[in-house]
Amino acid sequence: MTVAEYNKCVDLHSDALFRFIVKNIRDQDDARDVVQDAFEKVWLKAAEVPFEKGKSYLFTTAYRIMLERIRKKSRTSPIDNTLRIVPAEESKPEFDLRKVLDEAIAKLPDDQRSVIMLRDYEGYSYKEIGDITGLTESQVKVYIFRARVTLKNYLVATDLVA
Repeated sequence: MTVAEYNKCVDLHSDALFRFIVKNIRDQDDARDVVQDAFEKVWLKAAEVPFEKGKSYLFTTAYRIMLERIRKKSRTSPIDNTLRIVPAEESKPEFDLRKVLDEAIAKLPDDQRSVIMLRDYEGYSYKEIGDITGLTESQVKVYIFRARVTLKNYLVATDLVA
């Protein structure tokens, strides 16, 4: 990959990559770090990565960096034992579909959340998702099916409550 092709890769894929990572880890600062680390790794391997494979290589790299950060964070996160008191005006239920959907996606297991984001938000094929995540196409299809069933059940339950 040439410098011009690398710059084009940054222009084409940085927004989608950031959206994917931030939806999975729900922290914009960490997501920016993951995206920056992924682009750095692509830059270091630019001579070995053809431009046509840049997007797949980039998402695969970012996905692995993200998983590594999640694992590190889960081992070092302090337990928050504080009780949060909710003011009365916050406790009123308000139905916002985007918010409810984001909450539902956040409750999915990491693997299911990643594949559903890659499929439904980023538009990857089952094969591409398998390449990025290291899963077989069959596993990808199963995870997507389970995630969609969980999301449907969550949204139906939320609809009944709201």
